[in-house]
Amino acid sequence: MPDEGLQGHTSWIGVHRVLCVRLDTLGDVIMTTPAIRALKQSSPGRHITLMTSSAGAAAGRLASDVDEVLIYDAPWMKGTDEALSAAPDRRMVHYLRNGAFDAAVIFTVYSQSALPAAMLCYWADIPRRLAHCRENPYRLLTHWVRETEPETSLRHEVRRQLDLVESVGARTDDERLSLAIPDRADAAVEDLLAGMMQPRRPWAVIHPGATAASRRYPPEGFARVARRLVRELGCDVVFTGTEPERELVEQIRTDMGAPSHSLVGVLDLPELAAVLARASVLISNNTGSVHVSAAVGTPVVDLYALTNPQHTPWQVPHRVLFHDVPCKYCYKSVCPEGHHHCLRLVEPDRVVNAAAELLHVVPASTRAGMQTEGLSLVHPRN
Repeated sequence: MPDEGLQGHTSWIGVHRVLCVRLDTLGDVIMTTPAIRALKQSSPGRHITLMTSSAGAAAGRLASDVDEVLIYDAPWMKGTDEALSAAPDRRMVHYLRNGAFDAAVIFTVYSQSALPAAMLCYWADIPRRLAHCRENPYRLLTHWVRETEPETSLRHEVRRQLDLVESVGARTDDERLSLAIPDRADAAVEDLLAGMMQPRRPWAVIHPGATAASRRYPPEGFARVARRLVRELGCDVVFTGTEPERELVEQIRTDMGAPSHSLVGVLDLPELAAVLARASVLISNNTGSVHVSAAVGTPVVDLYALTNPQHTPWQVPHRVLFHDVPCKYCYKSVCPEGHHHCLRLVEPDRVVNAAAELLHVVPASTRAGMQTEGLSLVHPRN
């Protein structure tokens, strides 16, 4: 709930131009689309501008409830190049001031502070400023929800952002993730896949990369999974990834010893979404591809490194696979223990069985033994 003494959500009635701030990357932007939809639908004719990073902009452009995307690589965010001066930040303040925004909503994960972005919006004279905040922000935020995670509870990232905008009266009955596939991308993918897949055969997309080393399932595990998908389940297998992941994928394709296809370095984000929309199942590390797949409604086998519990697939059939470890929820990009047991100890059998179950090709006797190990992650309300 909003903190005591702050303005109520009635002050947001008639708000027309809203700046949504989400300075993270692709998956985080996609997981914010239900909250953006709630803001859009709660007031007829409302205009939404999304301010996001260079990495998140492509996802923002596919969000049907976003009218404009503004790129800002904030100096306080991880992965931002060291700035030589504050000139770009001063220019952004000037741009925001001229944008005549009626309100700003700052979306963060609970380990981030909203106050740097709040200061930017304060300097830009945006009159209403909403965010989660752990400390009293005084004049930097006009509306705020006290930060209580992870001390008292943990929510799925999508739920966290929906709860934030609900505090100012913004709600939606459609809480699904949102990505609109352009006709151009759909046609390009249709041509790309023509003749690649055999008619009426299931096909799986395998996405073996991830930006963080702590979130990567071993290549030899992916090779064993891919081989069994082809030989035992009769699946076609397609690998996706970025150009720097080409060597990784080619290693897996060589080691799997069975036919496969590669679209590594070929697809932009709209085309990746179009491929995943056609696939029977996605098998992926916990990275942006999982949220793209959920947004287009394709089932997901999520190889979920236990770096955090809030980013499981949202409102789509899925299986979340991991091995429970004492060091879970480390929030690290590199495994601090050096053993990667939360992923390395996930047997390929479990991955194949999970994919087969989502494809509805496993006998009930086999399905009965397939349960995610005893850790309770944060799952969406279906």
